[in-house]
Amino acid sequence: MATENEYTSSEGAPDQSELIAALKKFIRTQGEGYLRDPNVSSIGIARKTTDSRPEGEIALQFTVGKKAQPEQLEALGTKKLPESITVDGVEVPTEVLQRSYEPQFRVVAEAESPTRHKRLDPALPGVSVGHVNVSAGTIGCVVFDRHDGTPYVLSNWHVLHGASGEPGEDVVQPGQADDPHIDRNRLGRLERSHLGFSGDCAVATVEDRRFDADILDLGVAPEELGEPEIGDTVVKSGRTTGVTHGVVRSPFKLVQIDYRGVGPRNVLCFEIGVDPNIPPENGEISLPGDSGSVWMFKDPGGRPGKVLAGLHFAGESRADPDEHALACLPQLVFEELGITLRPPVPEAVEVLEGYNPNFLRARVPAPRLDPRIEHDLFRLGDADDIPYTHFSLALSKSRRFALWVAWNIDGGALKRLDRRGIPFSRDPRIPDEAQVGDELYRANRVDRGHLARRADLLWGSLAEARKANTDSFFFTNIAPQMDDFNQSSRGGLWGRLEDAVFEGVKVDDLRVSVFAGPVFQSDDRLYRGVRLPREYWKVLVFSDQGELRTTAFLLTQNLDQLEALELDEFRVFQVTLSEVEERCRLRFPDPLHEAETLAVPEALAQRAPLESLSEIRWS
Repeated sequence: MATENEYTSSEGAPDQSELIAALKKFIRTQGEGYLRDPNVSSIGIARKTTDSRPEGEIALQFTVGKKAQPEQLEALGTKKLPESITVDGVEVPTEVLQRSYEPQFRVVAEAESPTRHKRLDPALPGVSVGHVNVSAGTIGCVVFDRHDGTPYVLSNWHVLHGASGEPGEDVVQPGQADDPHIDRNRLGRLERSHLGFSGDCAVATVEDRRFDADILDLGVAPEELGEPEIGDTVVKSGRTTGVTHGVVRSPFKLVQIDYRGVGPRNVLCFEIGVDPNIPPENGEISLPGDSGSVWMFKDPGGRPGKVLAGLHFAGESRADPDEHALACLPQLVFEELGITLRPPVPEAVEVLEGYNPNFLRARVPAPRLDPRIEHDLFRLGDADDIPYTHFSLALSKSRRFALWVAWNIDGGALKRLDRRGIPFSRDPRIPDEAQVGDELYRANRVDRGHLARRADLLWGSLAEARKANTDSFFFTNIAPQMDDFNQSSRGGLWGRLEDAVFEGVKVDDLRVSVFAGPVFQSDDRLYRGVRLPREYWKVLVFSDQGELRTTAFLLTQNLDQLEALELDEFRVFQVTLSEVEERCRLRFPDPLHEAETLAVPEALAQRAPLESLSEIRWS
């Protein structure tokens, strides 16, 4: 652990912890300015090294691509770095070393047990993994979604994502460099990633495999996050070098690395050198392929502990003789990715809020309002839409019903939950006068119809599904439907459209996004001071063999509004997005129009209502 230094000997000077805290703040706020110098590759905290004192005073350590004499600096396009920098009133010496860094994910010759390069079930940390288009890196550890407890594997952005990757794409174990048969090695999908100030990090789901949390050859799983200090001893288990031991040399550093395909990125991290007491057999504590492994602090007995020190992501370049490694700071990584080391207990689940536009393999934003009706939008604070568990909606000020509701369905994680005992209720976040309540529905033939279908929302963890079940009964998600309206529609076709897509199409990942809402018209029937919509629309979006598909429907008496009669039966028509837009004054994103393949006759009289789900044209 760190010890006192010269700055504590003067009265009123900060102790070491205060000095390091001040230096961290300085690097966070001022560090990127120094990295704009093309010769500077990092700025960090370290003990100054001299021939006489290998463990000297705390210093600001700079690394540069090339050290040079003052008269040579201008030719290099760089400037002389100061010999000291004043931070919070304390003069801190600087040190300049010649080093460069690079991410470690390239393929190298076998150097360890082939176990790390094979398909394993259960999958476990310390073995090969990668995006389908990335060579190979390492599974660092098993983590859990902070909101719903979903298990993930943690690794680097450049291992699970890469320059050409996208969220939702496949991740394989082992990486394709170790086994090119990626069709049989799918582990899950890329869920979230980040490359920047907070780290080089990503998580992927574990869907086609079991998993074990103990790190290969270390026999421990991380249970807590730690903060590195100078002199801490650490150990990791990587795909290429296996188990290697190190010592923290710089506990806080801002480093610039040039990532192939995306360019330079600045990352906060810490630096690890070789542990002289346990040197690696080949002199390397990390090699390409180790990216994504985790460094664990050792316990007082020198054994791997259960405290995670950092996420390995880079090492010295091939031309640099100084052996060292770089690791992301765990607190920043876990905050950025929204993950935790222990799954939340049901009572503590922080449910994900709202419709997720990144739910499918392609981004699908919610519809926008036509400028002609933007004035009618109720805003919750500064937000245009109101989030709930697995769905969001936009609320009309004049009609007090939803203009649209958007929701996600995870068909592979649906739960069966009872609706008994859940009351319909007003959303307490919204003024009572802005939403229609039970006063409309008492003692009459008007049904309370869910817009976002309750059964569609009951997925995820049990606690999350229960929250979605309750959220679906807010009156903002309810629309008035006459009982014959709600119960007719050719044997309930309207209520079974979502089921039909799973039956009629091989939906990628069993995931569907849905938009729906009422059609507001000026001559809608006035009842108890409320105009009752007489038409409804629904749009289903899904991916079929990697291709985005869009299908729209209208529940109405007649497609020709002038011909509609109040006594006509309500029927389901398959329509185009443009027709929904025209009726509702909405604008759907261009990718949904491009994903639509339905061709319909121009003459309304030639449009036949659906008699059964089998008549739906999905492509």
